[in-house]
Amino acid sequence: MSHTNLEKKISVVINTYNAEKHLAQVVDSVKHFDEIIVCDMESTDDTITIAKSMGCKVITFPKGNYNIVEPARQFAIDHATHPWILVVDADELISEQLRPYLYRHIATPNCADGLYIPRKNYFMGQFLHAHYPDYILRFFRKEVAHWPAVIHAVPQINGTISYIPKRNHALAIEHLANDSIATLFKKTDTYSDYEVPRRRHKNYGAGNLLTRPAFRFFKSYILKGGFRDGAPGFIHAVWDAFYQFAVVAKLIEERKNKS
Repeated sequence: MSHTNLEKKISVVINTYNAEKHLAQVVDSVKHFDEIIVCDMESTDDTITIAKSMGCKVITFPKGNYNIVEPARQFAIDHATHPWILVVDADELISEQLRPYLYRHIATPNCADGLYIPRKNYFMGQFLHAHYPDYILRFFRKEVAHWPAVIHAVPQINGTISYIPKRNHALAIEHLANDSIATLFKKTDTYSDYEVPRRRHKNYGAGNLLTRPAFRFFKSYILKGGFRDGAPGFIHAVWDAFYQFAVVAKLIEERKNKS
């Protein structure tokens, strides 16, 4: 096989932990790519069985005390054998239109080294206007990328980056999470714990307990159109605000405990 042909191949990387709910559907949506790697963090359900039965290359990253996926991202990418990487979460679907778009991209001379892809999010079965296009940097050339091991990290690309047009919804990643209220509260506690170290340099005070949540609600519900989504849009906007409240409150608590 020529070097040129190798350069036009894409590895799909899926990080998993107890992901049996959607995994078969996710893998099926990427089955026509050149390689599928499932990097599992010691699942206790049927995740590995499903992945192997569908022909995926399965590798294991020790879960340890990690409650987030980011520490395993770079490990998974390093095991890919092709020059281009598409990172897909275990609750995301790749559309039939996106795959040929990506192959056309890498066949273009001097193409961008990374692509931001729009993502469609749902809550209570409702598409969330306020969370579109929710651009995520998930497609990139392997040799120029590094994924930091911190929560909500974006891969660092030593090269050019472009955006897939948000107006074409058919190219967007479909996010199946559709979290319940209970799941949102669990995520708030977990994610805000990891957010605190990233924001220690911020000198938040009592006033920020009001201003940051208020602005986030206004941005989500009014500026980004959450009001169009009825009750689900309102509830999710309140959750967005509460997440900001939790982060600020934990930072203030940490500072008080050290004083």
